[in-house]
Amino acid sequence: MDQNWMNHPNLKSIDAAKLQMLQSFAEQGKGKSQNDMLPLLMMAMQNNQKSGTSFNSDEISQIIEVLKMGKSKQEVQKIEQMLNIVKNMKK
Repeated sequence: MDQNWMNHPNLKSIDAAKLQMLQSFAEQGKGKSQNDMLPLLMMAMQNNQKSGTSFNSDEISQIIEVLKMGKSKQEVQKIEQMLNIVKNMKK
């Protein structure tokens, strides 16, 4: 994933350390299937809890909308599937 997304004007209110953490996660997941991403996602969520890093709902919405920009319908569906998985894991 290109780091230019981190400089999108819609994300200016989000702490740079949080965006860098997301970029690191994206780089680790590059080329992985959805099934391969699940353990990586679980690990990232656990690490965030341990470090006390969290994203509020507005930050999450802003990030997701920026990530969807310019994506194909199939790519947007994959993003939404991952979001549903995360939501179900938090229940």
